[in-house]
Amino acid sequence: MSLRDPNLSNKNKPKRVAIVIANPATSSTNGWPVGFWWSELTHPYLAFHEAGYEVEVFSPDGGRCVADGMSDPRDASGYSASDLVSMGFLHTPSLAALVENTKPVSEIDVARFDAIVVAGGQAPMFSFEGATALHAKFAAFYEAGKVAAALCHGVALLRYTRLSNGELLAKGRTVTGFANVEEDFADRAVWSMGAMPEGKHLMPWRIEDELKKLGANFVQGGLWRGFAVRDGNLITGQQNFSGGETARLVIETLGR
Repeated sequence: MSLRDPNLSNKNKPKRVAIVIANPATSSTNGWPVGFWWSELTHPYLAFHEAGYEVEVFSPDGGRCVADGMSDPRDASGYSASDLVSMGFLHTPSLAALVENTKPVSEIDVARFDAIVVAGGQAPMFSFEGATALHAKFAAFYEAGKVAAALCHGVALLRYTRLSNGELLAKGRTVTGFANVEEDFADRAVWSMGAMPEGKHLMPWRIEDELKKLGANFVQGGLWRGFAVRDGNLITGQQNFSGGETARLVIETLGR
């Protein structure tokens, strides 16, 4: 599947990107509230804004979305304290408001957009199986020759997304996503805090393992390294430090 010739597009018309963030969910492994990850929205948003793109924010069900606590640079854990991009986004009322009343994915008009970008966070691992409208829209972008991108645990949707011929989109494609080495790190972190019993996993399944089972060529750039890969018009980013890399591949593919 290749992109349509960008020279055929109207050069005066700004590119449009639909960013999808997860709705709030509850972890089935520990009962914690889970959501989207701030940097996976804010870093791509900034890159697209600087490229002159128009961006709209959606979620599978629409409505108010809530981020994973540790992705908030103001969180007491300090995990994301250095994420100044997200801090600026949160302190800009017009931007912070974008997650308060998102449009449902079912309202995305594929013809109006040049790309879809699905952000991660913990919630996709627990909620994307039932997000059938998202599966369909993602496949529609891909089959229309438009950019279909996902990053971190947002890549979870590739476990379920099928093309119109019934074949799994991920089969035979080179992809990345939250890697096993990072899942191992996260598991050990919660064990060391006593937040979960040792040996119990934070996630109900693993992206790397499942996509390999589906016949995808899973690659990764190393523990917590920003990394993204393009296979035709499918773009995937490894984890929460890969928002910028993912956006850059989208921009390189679409042009300005």
